[in-house]
Amino acid sequence: MLADINLKIGLILPGIFLTGCVAGLAMLLQMLEIHFIGRAWLEGLVLAILIGAAVRTFLRPGVRFDAGVRFSAKTLLEIAIVLLGASISAGAIAAAGPALIIGIVGVVIVAIMMSYCIGRFLCLPHRLAVLVACGNSICGNSAIAATAPAIGAHGDDIAASIAFTTVLGVVVVLLLPLLVPLLGLSATQYGVLAGLTVYAVPQVLAATAPVAQLSVQLGTLVKLVRVLMLGPVILVLALTGAGNGIGKPSLHRLVPWFIVGFLAMMALGSFGFIPSALHAPMETTATFLTVFSMAALGLGVDVRTVARSGGRVTLAAVLSLLALGTVSYGLILVLGV
Repeated sequence: MLADINLKIGLILPGIFLTGCVAGLAMLLQMLEIHFIGRAWLEGLVLAILIGAAVRTFLRPGVRFDAGVRFSAKTLLEIAIVLLGASISAGAIAAAGPALIIGIVGVVIVAIMMSYCIGRFLCLPHRLAVLVACGNSICGNSAIAATAPAIGAHGDDIAASIAFTTVLGVVVVLLLPLLVPLLGLSATQYGVLAGLTVYAVPQVLAATAPVAQLSVQLGTLVKLVRVLMLGPVILVLALTGAGNGIGKPSLHRLVPWFIVGFLAMMALGSFGFIPSALHAPMETTATFLTVFSMAALGLGVDVRTVARSGGRVTLAAVLSLLALGTVSYGLILVLGV
């Protein structure tokens, strides 16, 4: 048992060390920005992604780093999300109101249908169009991985659809904050927009952190509601035989453990079970782990994968994302948040 543990630790240490170097460089550059410019024009979160992607694309770290990078991108980020739950109270949900919750559900449904139609119009195969639609509309790679067994998707389709969420997701993180001044968005509105459009939970954190803490909290909340739509969507696909699936996804894919943990921490914080003295250390730890995981996220991005994914898939993904953003912005205007 001890030998197995030591072996696993040995496997992840190189990747964790590499990720730590990237995260440390990102934070150093952020401090230099503040020192010389007076503010951080590029947050450490964003810098970590950019540096990590550059290292992956141009230096091509060997496979011995992969296990640690995956651990940092997944496990450490999930822990950060759970800790973030302590900073969000049930009052935030009540303030959002049932109309927003219903609106999120409606956006996901409409976005899936629009994205699927775009894919089919561009002559994508049925299963690939479904994967692109679910990945775009719900939660990127996680949705693709959960949808694949339900519709019997082939490996090539999975690889092609994951390629766009990996690279395009980072592009969205970098460009979405520019919409704040262009559209005159408030911190609340931007949080809702980010939660509705950004692919993955960690990317929501990276996209909202440069704007406002309120945007981070609301964006995360909206995004987690969106993620919870994965279960019903997969169930419908499996029951209707939408892709003649060869299997059903496991429960942990439909309801990831970190969502349960996030909700539990939110409940504990809302009812005063978390001492106020712990709030600041928990928030600091969550921030540190998030930057660390953003570095790992960048180290998992190879921009050359876009070229390998094919022009039609890339075009379908871009058009689907634009459609999702338009519908999401429309919801914000309708609700008047």
